[in-house]
Amino acid sequence: MNAEIIAVGSELLLGQIANTNAQFLSQQLAELGINVYFHTVVGDNVSRLEQAVQTAQTRANLIIFTGGLGPTKDDLTKETIARMLQRELVIDEAALRSIEDYFSRTKRIMTENNKKQALVLKGAEVLKNDFGMAPGMALTIGDVTYMLLPGPPKEMKPMFINYGRPFLLNKLERRERIESKVLRFFGIGESQLETEIEDLIDQQSNPTIAPLAGDGEVTLRLTAKHESLVEAKKLLDETEALIVRRVGKYLYGYNDDTLFSKVIEQLKKHGKTIAAAESLTGGRFTAELTAIAGASQVVKGGVVCYANDIKERVLSVPASVLKTEGAVSEQCAKLLAEHVRALQGSDIGISFTGVAGPDSIEGKPVGTVYIGLAIEGRDTAVYPLTLSGDRETIRTRTVKYGCFTILKALAAAM
Repeated sequence: MNAEIIAVGSELLLGQIANTNAQFLSQQLAELGINVYFHTVVGDNVSRLEQAVQTAQTRANLIIFTGGLGPTKDDLTKETIARMLQRELVIDEAALRSIEDYFSRTKRIMTENNKKQALVLKGAEVLKNDFGMAPGMALTIGDVTYMLLPGPPKEMKPMFINYGRPFLLNKLERRERIESKVLRFFGIGESQLETEIEDLIDQQSNPTIAPLAGDGEVTLRLTAKHESLVEAKKLLDETEALIVRRVGKYLYGYNDDTLFSKVIEQLKKHGKTIAAAESLTGGRFTAELTAIAGASQVVKGGVVCYANDIKERVLSVPASVLKTEGAVSEQCAKLLAEHVRALQGSDIGISFTGVAGPDSIEGKPVGTVYIGLAIEGRDTAVYPLTLSGDRETIRTRTVKYGCFTILKALAAAM
């Protein structure tokens, strides 16, 4: 079964809301082994919706609609589908009673157009709306199944899980599962990663390998298809093992992991605490860590030492170092990391100093960065970086490099 998801609503095209419904449905359909090849978004316009449906009918045998089932004139999905399929719309009595009960219970006047929400395609299986008024519906004509769902996610998601999903399971002749795993990499570019595993990508069939770059990181989505979930996972594990042999040193996590969540996880695992001295990053590193639940167990605190007098007065960087070496220097990064660790009483101290731009500082070009890492019982290390991009990109990549540096240091201690 190949599916297309058509989201109806001009608000989607205007950017007023995001199309999270399509993301949710794609994930759900993948679990059922249903291929989703197209996402379509169309405004509240009859002729354009008709065009979208006609196109979908040529390339999908499951078309799922979200939106356009409400009471107003711009809610036109089921009316358009009914006309195209030459199907009558009839009142679903159970839905009508539910709508009437709602208005009675809330002591509101029920206008006539609310009855429109109880209309369904004649002969369709009605999908009950437990969290709203308009029911959904599913109908198969020829070799195409049409499923109409409401637009609000709080209504659409439970409707699909409780009623739409069971309907599709009954339709499937072969219940093939699709299982995915995301591998997360840092410190390697998309082009280099692809080069390292180019032959694996070229030979892919099942599982498939899909690279994706963003925010200084690279991910690989592995997707396997098999009737047996156990076998699908085995295929994923085998492909992952081949990839890890080549680029495993850049692998930091899976699926929903982030560099920040992994740092918190590993600090807890090793029983270590951390404190940060942030010049270039202005507190961003500490803010990202403390946004994660449980961070209070391992994050001692931080000092935003943006100005040189704070580096000197609070973190005891000698004026002579600031004068001769500069704030953007290996020596300054080293002292910041050591002194913030001592000040906060943490096991690890990390520091960030550099030039985010747009102008150079102390004769150092934009993108010059130093990360200091002071760990109890080890010599302090300083990692010089030369980063590219605008101010925001450089600051974002700096804190991520800091995370990756911590992860590598903790891994080396094992």
